[in-house]
Amino acid sequence: MTLKELLPQGKGFRYNFAFIDEGVKKEVRRALLKAVALPGHQVPFASPELPIARGWGTGGLQVTMSLIGPKDVLKIIDQGCDGSVNAVNLRKLLVATTGVRTTFDSREATLLQSRHRLPEVPLRSDQIAVLQVPLPEPLRLVEPSEVETRRMHSEGDYARMWVSLYEDVVQNGSISLTSGYPCRVHDSYIMSPSPLPRWDLPLLHDAEHLTLLGAGREKRVYAVPPHTSVQPLEFDDMPFTVENFFGMCCARCGSSGTFLDEIYDETTGQASRVCSDSGFCDLVREGAIPRRGRLAHG
Repeated sequence: MTLKELLPQGKGFRYNFAFIDEGVKKEVRRALLKAVALPGHQVPFASPELPIARGWGTGGLQVTMSLIGPKDVLKIIDQGCDGSVNAVNLRKLLVATTGVRTTFDSREATLLQSRHRLPEVPLRSDQIAVLQVPLPEPLRLVEPSEVETRRMHSEGDYARMWVSLYEDVVQNGSISLTSGYPCRVHDSYIMSPSPLPRWDLPLLHDAEHLTLLGAGREKRVYAVPPHTSVQPLEFDDMPFTVENFFGMCCARCGSSGTFLDEIYDETTGQASRVCSDSGFCDLVREGAIPRRGRLAHG
């Protein structure tokens, strides 16, 4: 079934630009303005259902639909890849309802929507990153009550989060969280930075660009404005560290200073590493940007 088949077929019918109506866009924008004014604070919003299943990027998609304009250049990635099923389908929906130009080069995009990754090339002040968020509440693992988590955020009562991290250290020898690592934003709220890997968290700290995060199932948005402090939680004797790819490099472009995915060859049974950011990897292979050495950030 195609998008055209889902839409009414009356004479002269046209869907609204970016699919959702202008009232919904205003509602989301109002929530985003509050989120930017209160970095890391979760702001609720109201909107109708979209023609995609919850859990497949509806939160980020509604933020993108509320912000995108005819002159924007759009890039959508899923776990760093431009060609994954989720990225391709969201891109098709937005192109069908807006007609905007798309790109695989993060340097050309004015609006970038992503799940699980930020581009390896740091974004500029004229770019906006929209992140899809499955679980916006960082305290959910230590407190199931919504009323209680709101109280904890308002009072800055994060003792149970610190205890949870300490217990993790006792049991595993280190903090074992690999994604969605809790961060303190603007020395105030603790935030869940989407399912970003640790590797990407330094890209949020004091960044040039605006980062907007949307959770579709829980209907919440929050933001990290430009030049905002984003500090991962850490103990004095156990500082925060990113993933270690020592001795490894991308099998496609040779970069050793990027976040690497492990790929298995079904024919040979052997494993290799490739850049998670497929757009960055392609640019290196084309000679548009230099190969990145080890420990580029973090």
